[in-house]
Amino acid sequence: METFLLNPNFAYLALVLGFLLAMMALITPGTGLFEIGALFALLLAGWAVYNLPINFWALILLVLSVVPFVLALLAKSRYIYLGLSILALVLGSAFLFRGEAWWKPAVHPLLALVASALAGGFMWFATLKVLEARQERLAHDPQAVVGSLGEAKTAIHDEGSVQVAGELWSARSERAIPSGAQVRVVGREGLILLVESASQPLS
Repeated sequence: METFLLNPNFAYLALVLGFLLAMMALITPGTGLFEIGALFALLLAGWAVYNLPINFWALILLVLSVVPFVLALLAKSRYIYLGLSILALVLGSAFLFRGEAWWKPAVHPLLALVASALAGGFMWFATLKVLEARQERLAHDPQAVVGSLGEAKTAIHDEGSVQVAGELWSARSERAIPSGAQVRVVGREGLILLVESASQPLS
């Protein structure tokens, strides 16, 4: 059993699976399943890392792959950061377990190629789909847009309309706001957004 757990190919698969589950846990927190699965897979991979010869530069690359992934969740240029994260994950995991030389991984090349393609593709599409779903919820949930900035499409006082998160909303404000001004959403009443001028200091 120990020989199987310390096989570089098995350890590689456990490592890739662990990182994928951990990153899925970051974008869909609270499920519990991703967190438990990631912990179990990374513990198996960690046992191999502890007992097998590794390339420390690949380990550092693996750890750093989390940074562009987090940036992909927060930044607008998500495609670049997500691509960098996948590249770092693929290279770091494939070269982590050292073969006869530092540039020659212990993992079977065909296994690394297939697993990298599947893991990279899954990570790319799953992450983008989750981010798109978040954006869609933001666009259709009045409570979710509270705190967002938008533009007054008409003059606003007792009534008017604003564009926030790519959607047109009915709006109301305590003070008159001219058409074209930037507004901040401060609350809602049903499907009507309560807004104020973005130049007005936050209370």
